[in-house]
Amino acid sequence: MDKRPTCSFKDEVCQPFLWEGERRHGVLLIHGFTGSVAHMRQIAEKLHERGFTVMGINLPGHATDMDDMARYTWQDWLNAAKDAFLRLKEQCDYASVAGLSMGGCLSLLIGEEMQPTAIAPISAPMGTQMPLWLSWPSRPFIRTIWWKPRGKDAATVDARYDCGYPGFRNRCAPHLNKLIKLARRDLHAITCPVLVVQSHADTTITPDSAEIILQGVSSARKGVLWLDDVPHACTISREADHIAETIAEHLLRAEQG
Repeated sequence: MDKRPTCSFKDEVCQPFLWEGERRHGVLLIHGFTGSVAHMRQIAEKLHERGFTVMGINLPGHATDMDDMARYTWQDWLNAAKDAFLRLKEQCDYASVAGLSMGGCLSLLIGEEMQPTAIAPISAPMGTQMPLWLSWPSRPFIRTIWWKPRGKDAATVDARYDCGYPGFRNRCAPHLNKLIKLARRDLHAITCPVLVVQSHADTTITPDSAEIILQGVSSARKGVLWLDDVPHACTISREADHIAETIAEHLLRAEQG
């Protein structure tokens, strides 16, 4: 079976970072399920150029190996995201969150519980096109689920930042499913400005995910950036700069209340 290539997590782009900026506004960037902080690196660089303080983390069990990831749960990932947000909030007057995929769900949960200045969930699933519920009964027979090779999508992403696991241990899938359900359940609790980013070409999440978020939140200021012809991991695609600039403007407007 063809699999995605493995990568070295020792590379600089895979290392967590905290870059202080000229503005009093900090942004926590959270990668997705099986990914690494490298998936948020391009966005971070552009936001930092705009003067924001940016923090990027590797969630527990990520950027090490798949067996390590399987030792952690959804609670560990959520707690790590919350702890990082609190650290950022302590040193900045404004604190916002942007996350990719599962990181988008974590940004929604922070929005529901911790009153950030603004959030930007990117490719955040309110459902997946992979039936995650099948993972539990198949555990005795299938230990690992492998991601499909990028195929034609490879031409649209920057391979320098495409650093994540080629798959995941089957036992991890219910924890992703749990975070999706939790984020979706209490969307109404979000009142801060929300920018949803999603690609029409995303074959990983259900196409109605962006609309579910927009209809569910209670925010007075909310909008969506629709992308074309880029995959789920759009933060490492040719649209990365466009995404970063749109998020930057979203955050600046949020400072004004």
